[in-house]
Amino acid sequence: MRDIDERGLRAVMDDAVTIATTGTGGVHLSCDVDWIDPQEAPGVGTPVRGGATLREAHLAMEIIHDTGALVAMDLVEINPILDSRNATAELAADLIASAFGRHIL
Repeated sequence: MRDIDERGLRAVMDDAVTIATTGTGGVHLSCDVDWIDPQEAPGVGTPVRGGATLREAHLAMEIIHDTGALVAMDLVEINPILDSRNATAELAADLIASAFGRHIL
């Protein structure tokens, strides 16, 4: 999160995408939902204050989609027992949709 705070999400994602796509046949995205702030995603395995905002999370997924390199994805660390009115599960579904090209926001 410090890199995102200091450099901005776009710059951090550009670096990550460059590393992940150089010399590869595609990208498998493994996404722990607990990187998102618990105000946005309360139902996660390890809620930690100060994570990504809803918009940052969607932007990251949109950037991944824009690469055209996404071939597989897993989304983990959702804990329905801690969720509030299914908010985290719905967010997770929306993030998957963003990663595969749907514009949510």
